[in-house]
Amino acid sequence: MSKTTLAIIAGVSAAAGSAITASILASRKESSNSSHATPTDLYPSKRTPPTSTSPPLPVPAPLPTPLRKEILPPVNPTGVFQYGFPGPINDLRPNLSTTSSFNRQTRNPHWVAEHITPASLLANNGDRRHSSFVEDESVPEKFRAKLHDYFRSGYDRGHQVPAADAKWSQDAMDQTFLLTNMCPQVGDGFNRDYWAHFEDFCRRLTNHYPSVRIVTGPLYLPRRDHEDGKWRVSYEVIGNPPNVAVPTHFYKVIFAEDGKTGGDVSMGAFVLPNAKIDNEKPLQSFEVPVEAIERASGLEFASKLPAQRRKKLCEEITCSLLVRDYADRHKDLIGRAPPSRVLSPMRTS
Repeated sequence: MSKTTLAIIAGVSAAAGSAITASILASRKESSNSSHATPTDLYPSKRTPPTSTSPPLPVPAPLPTPLRKEILPPVNPTGVFQYGFPGPINDLRPNLSTTSSFNRQTRNPHWVAEHITPASLLANNGDRRHSSFVEDESVPEKFRAKLHDYFRSGYDRGHQVPAADAKWSQDAMDQTFLLTNMCPQVGDGFNRDYWAHFEDFCRRLTNHYPSVRIVTGPLYLPRRDHEDGKWRVSYEVIGNPPNVAVPTHFYKVIFAEDGKTGGDVSMGAFVLPNAKIDNEKPLQSFEVPVEAIERASGLEFASKLPAQRRKKLCEEITCSLLVRDYADRHKDLIGRAPPSRVLSPMRTS
């Protein structure tokens, strides 16, 4: 589903881009033809006299260029700022374990970024039993996701940055329980299953890479209407009154760094539907170009990363999940050291 939808978005963008490109090229061609005109073409008065006996055509005198009267604007649109800036405001929030940008319209984050290393995951100073879900008071109350919005909603408070990635500090783990790090997620079959295995895959990358950065967030993708064939964006809103949007999909953009200054970065981009997913489903079936996520989200993730430094993550390692029981995964969050993990073997071809 995610790949098909993103392919449609990419196709529409490509078609529009082709039309614009064709128009630009046409205008350049006309401009190019003019720029290669000979001096006699540009200055008719200097043309070589015709060899025929007909009299030369009269050259019209140039018309004087009228002077444009400067008009001072009688209006000041930016004057509305005296009453306040309308926005949008992204509520950028750096924390110990996360950095995030909050979407006041959907009451969900635009994105949440994290950084994990072998050392950060080895530390075991946080205990999930001491953490509680809390509203983020840094967001104005009228734009804030509330705890009661999730009550009997049928959705989990789904971490974008998992608590298991912040065990190096109790304060760091506590901050992952802010509702600005949450989105409504399907529980059984997704948040407690496939999505959790995906988070574990990201952690196991530190067995191969000394530094891993991950950006996670929600998407609201269109679906084709079976009756009229048109594409529409539709999503549920939970709360009473309705307050928090339920994303249709979630993405992760992964930057696996080789640890060298100016070194290679292995990138992977994935989009998963907010729905039950069979644990046997290959992770690579959800892999997409990072540009597809950028077009769908309106965000940019690697504009400053040169192409020569980029590598494809799933060509460097085997992108597959290690399915673990939900109860076993919870043991990692209550003061016990996690078992040793071995990333899937690297590909040889």
